[in-house]
Amino acid sequence: MDICKIHENASKCSMNTMECFMVLSTQAQKISIATLCGLFGTLCIFENSLVLYLIFSSPGTRKKPSYLFISSLALADILASIIFVCSFVNFHVFNETDFSKEMFLLQLGGVNTSFSASLSSLLLTALDRYISISRPSEYKLLMTRKRAWIALGMVWVTCATTASLPLLGWNCCTLNSTCSKLFPFVDDSYLLSWICFIMVMLGCIIYAYAHVLWRAHQHVAYMEKHQVQLGKQNTRMRMDIMLAKTLVMVLTVLMLCWSPVLVLMIYSIFARLSNHLRKVFAFCSTLCLLNSMVNPIIYALRSKELYSSLRMVLSRFRRQLKASEESPEAESTHKSSMIET
Repeated sequence: MDICKIHENASKCSMNTMECFMVLSTQAQKISIATLCGLFGTLCIFENSLVLYLIFSSPGTRKKPSYLFISSLALADILASIIFVCSFVNFHVFNETDFSKEMFLLQLGGVNTSFSASLSSLLLTALDRYISISRPSEYKLLMTRKRAWIALGMVWVTCATTASLPLLGWNCCTLNSTCSKLFPFVDDSYLLSWICFIMVMLGCIIYAYAHVLWRAHQHVAYMEKHQVQLGKQNTRMRMDIMLAKTLVMVLTVLMLCWSPVLVLMIYSIFARLSNHLRKVFAFCSTLCLLNSMVNPIIYALRSKELYSSLRMVLSRFRRQLKASEESPEAESTHKSSMIET
């Protein structure tokens, strides 16, 4: 505990101070964290890989900007799961400290990049739905595949640059400033700036979805009033409303999973954290993995195109499995007939 008290002094940045961030004191807590990370991480990688396969195996989905943004979200969730699980379990479960300050900040930067890119991809998806519903006649001219790729490139570069700032020098060791109570070597001012960056993105997403829901409500009222005219335009409107509702569900899950983490981060900047709150933060961090795991399930249940592709894949898999089960029987029958001849 003396090391942890000394760590509050910004001039103490040795590797020994990392021990006070290893808050899991019992074997049961370590097993629980390892189980949650293993379960959520494995399912997240499998589900998001399946989403990427479904999107890029179908010409109808991989050419649409909205599904490019969803594929970026799936890729970010895969990277976040891999980096987060490996670094988090090594640190909190196996108490691994045999790495340099730069290596730790590099791992933390990878986690921040992936989760920030996941949230940014969700922001682009919200803006895509915003343009689709607010300016439907100009949507194809405004949202092209080229512009979608450019937007994704800018998002990933911005997230990687922002997450790399501690490694590039914005840390409490280099600046001899106040260190974070939750992350080793991280400067409190950087943590506050990163939280503000996340909160701005969340605010933009909420604003875009609020407008999407308002326009979707107008579409529903219009279709109920003109039930006779169910042409191609109304069909497209229903698809937009379905996707908008899907993305609102994603946002709701995102807020529920990230709110505890963000609240504790903000609290740690302005108040002293007890060991109990540090343990709570460690367990709440696994909710970020839960968010990444739930997103693909929402896509499969709510997106008709992805759900249809998934059914085709499962049907093809069942046919192949059935064929492989029947082939040995057919081969044995053929051999027996040859013997009788």
